[in-house]
Amino acid sequence: MPGPTLIRAPPPDPAKSVIENVLELTPLTSVAPTVKRTHQGRELWHPPGARGVYGGAVIAQCLSAAQQSIPPPSPSNGHAVYLIHSMHCYFVLAGDSTIPIVYYVERVRDGKSFMTRTVQARQKGKCIFTTTLSFVREGSAGQETINHEWDMPKDAIAALNQALGEKSEGSDTDAESLGVQGSGPFESIRLPIENNASSDTHTKKTRQWIKARGRIASTDGPQSHLSALAYMSDSYFIGTVARVHNLWRFSSSESRRDDTKIKNREMAKIEEEENSEADRRTPRASIGMMVSLDHTIYFHRPREIKVDEWLLSENESPWSGDGRGLVFQRIWNKEGVLVASCVQEVSEKPQPFIVAMLSVFPFSVYIFLDSDTVY
Repeated sequence: MPGPTLIRAPPPDPAKSVIENVLELTPLTSVAPTVKRTHQGRELWHPPGARGVYGGAVIAQCLSAAQQSIPPPSPSNGHAVYLIHSMHCYFVLAGDSTIPIVYYVERVRDGKSFMTRTVQARQKGKCIFTTTLSFVREGSAGQETINHEWDMPKDAIAALNQALGEKSEGSDTDAESLGVQGSGPFESIRLPIENNASSDTHTKKTRQWIKARGRIASTDGPQSHLSALAYMSDSYFIGTVARVHNLWRFSSSESRRDDTKIKNREMAKIEEEENSEADRRTPRASIGMMVSLDHTIYFHRPREIKVDEWLLSENESPWSGDGRGLVFQRIWNKEGVLVASCVQEVSEKPQPFIVAMLSVFPFSVYIFLDSDTVY
């Protein structure tokens, strides 16, 4: 049942895609001349086993709130169009899916070429998430620019076509549609880990194709596509460090938790994915806790981002240590254009080996920590 809201949300618009309805915001009154409040009127998804709401939803709603504060093209500003080019986010506290999130947008600066906004997401008066966003005026760089970009993997299109062909022969087996009741805002097709057999962890890459369900109906230009991309960018991100290290990310004990705290069906799907990779994983290693610390998105080609068409996401981790891991993400459209890049740092704690083994073999009597010790 939806949680309480400050203002009752309108019913979902059937003419809009699922992701557009999920990210819809209800405007509230301004607090000060430079501060505007908006709040989400729909209950956000709480991932199974997570501390709070899906982070991508808060990222996307912050972007939507900030975009509403950008002045539209008009004679007074020379019909200028300002589009998001970067946002730098910090996760402060876990969000509660049963409590309304209020977004406070501050107009930091309105310049001729760039506009800056900060947004705070708050629950019960406490900041749970904060971001700084920068918008650039289209065409302000002039006609002569310096260009280069990372090429899309050559085999990615063939892998997508093969996966789509296999999917059309069976039912919808998407296990990672993030949203409500298994028919969430977007769908994904996971590809095998690149260089998975390598001993050089930093060379491994996780890849997936992602696409919003339905068609984006909004007539607000690229804004809805950009917010939707922000939503999807947090998918398959946090677990990259665990995946490239071949660590268990979920123990069997997770599925035995209270139904009120975890959706058993969704957890079963995730566990099925983990078990299918069991031959490449070691029972000696498991992640006990993973939390996103920050999230940065660089929008390279805002006009070429179409989230209702397939986009390729590739993740890699150049470093992990001291309880933190760094992950880079590149996103291409089907034409091979690098449309966005993302960076995320996560806090991670390995599960003690004795706990990990008890999760995998709950009825074991002896736990071997090393070749010389038996407990």
